Amino acid sequence: MNTSRRLVSITAFLFLTMGASALPAQNTNSALPDIDGKAQPSNVEKPDPLKRQLTDKEKRAQQKELRGELHGVYKKWLDEDVRWIITDQEMRAFKNLSNDEERDSFIENFWLRRNPNPDSPENEYKEEHYARIAYANEHFAAGMPGWKTDRGHIYIAYGKPDSIDSHPSGGNYERPMDEGGGETSTFPFEVWHYRYLAGIGDNIDIEFVDTCMCGAYHMTLDRSEKDALKHVPGAGLTMYEQEGQAKKADRFSGGGLEQLGTGPMSSQNQSKQFDRLDQYAKLMAPPVIKFKDLESFMATSKILTGPPFLFSVRTDYVKITNDTVLVPLTLQIRNGDITFSNKDGVATGTVNILGRVSNLNDRPIQTFEDTVNVQVPSELLARTQNNVSVYWKALPLRPGLYKVDIAIKDVNSPDHIGRWKRSINVPKYDDDHLASSSLILADEMEHVPSRDIGAGNFVIGDTRIRPRVPTELAVPVTFHRAQNLNFWMQVYNLGIDEKSKKNDATIDYQIVNTGTNQTVLQTQELTAKTNPNADQVTLEKSMPLASLAPGKYKVTIKVDDGITKQQIAESAPFVVE
Repeated sequence: MNTSRRLVSITAFLFLTMGASALPAQNTNSALPDIDGKAQPSNVEKPDPLKRQLTDKEKRAQQKELRGELHGVYKKWLDEDVRWIITDQEMRAFKNLSNDEERDSFIENFWLRRNPNPDSPENEYKEEHYARIAYANEHFAAGMPGWKTDRGHIYIAYGKPDSIDSHPSGGNYERPMDEGGGETSTFPFEVWHYRYLAGIGDNIDIEFVDTCMCGAYHMTLDRSEKDALKHVPGAGLTMYEQEGQAKKADRFSGGGLEQLGTGPMSSQNQSKQFDRLDQYAKLMAPPVIKFKDLESFMATSKILTGPPFLFSVRTDYVKITNDTVLVPLTLQIRNGDITFSNKDGVATGTVNILGRVSNLNDRPIQTFEDTVNVQVPSELLARTQNNVSVYWKALPLRPGLYKVDIAIKDVNSPDHIGRWKRSINVPKYDDDHLASSSLILADEMEHVPSRDIGAGNFVIGDTRIRPRVPTELAVPVTFHRAQNLNFWMQVYNLGIDEKSKKNDATIDYQIVNTGTNQTVLQTQELTAKTNPNADQVTLEKSMPLASLAPGKYKVTIKVDDGITKQQIAESAPFVVE
């Protein structure tokens, strides 16, 4: 091969040498003929073929090359880790990502979207998912990893069944009447029973059969597949076959989904074949979003056909780390806007909630869904029409701009749907700047037990605080004189003296009657006395409103940092009735 390469090189060299000597010398300044015969200067710039506009086909090929093939941990994550739970839309989006940074962000948001408790440092869904994979690999492996098997698939996607009817050795089997009755012998099989699977239905039975008797159970639609004597003449007969009312050969000539044979409930089995096919298709698909109708409503932005379902939303911001901000969303719905159903002296209203947070490119970042039930004694329903129900969802987000879309549905009145859509700017808390969380005015505020710190509805840190929600964006929240005014705020990045290792900030609290411009509360505290060594403090105050006259007020909190010489102030209006 080296000899061939040398011959090629020598030949090329000789050709170039001979060609160069045969060509006449040219004047570099001479003119070249134009296409119409006229002369043109030789120094005219020719078009660069590398800068020409690409065709659509070449652009698609270039984009595909840029994306490259999935590799390493990303390929394993897609092909193995989330194979049974990722949706087709998510899979396409992941495959279209162009670099590992985007893939890392996608994976993080994939798990955040499924986290049932976003304010918890642990993701229960993710931990449970990987525990299921480990269990499947340990218990269902059969010539292949357990996660690849049908039992592994169902276990990973839907969890442990409520009960299992297991026949690991097969053997004698007394058929139930819906399978034709009579006795036979079976291959090993299992029937998994789920009382309820979201998006699929109630009382779900899934049958797995090991026809090779090698431990490789597969999911089957045909319950006769476990019958080891099905193809043995005169053996394992059904009840009708024993009585001469049917022939065993009839099992294989009628077509249909199952080969159970004729029996007392044959006609019912035929009518349920499409139900079994539908159930099988749903089981093989990834778990669905709970409120698909609301998702479709948000995606299409279709015009409401019924009366609008009114509700209010409040957004707050609380620092977790420099890169993560907790964004509590508080929804408020008036009882009078909910349709109630009465049963056994109890009026019940049910509201489905679906929310989505996306970036400015409409890429979903997080999705949450929940159901809120409101129950009132029937005789008190008329008197509670102006009462409100409050729902709370805390989302961890990185600083930046987002779009939040929330849709709610009145279950007892399907056309009664409401929607709230806003853009939010999640703040960035820099270490060098004095800053604060939102100032939250609340009707309830209390400390929680240590086991509940950072978890549960309305819990921020060690405090349960239920914000009051304004009916409109620019309208102040309302309190009654019999209530307490509770306000909560965190202050970040207080300066610490290098020598004393202490802070030195002054906190001023002020409440002003905006109607009369009269100050009704003026108090002050020093962080050097209350939290001397902390660069972050939580301000929690509560005062009864009985002494305040009905009117409009404003609470203001000012922070003056004596170390960094920075000041900030937060204020919030409220009304006392």
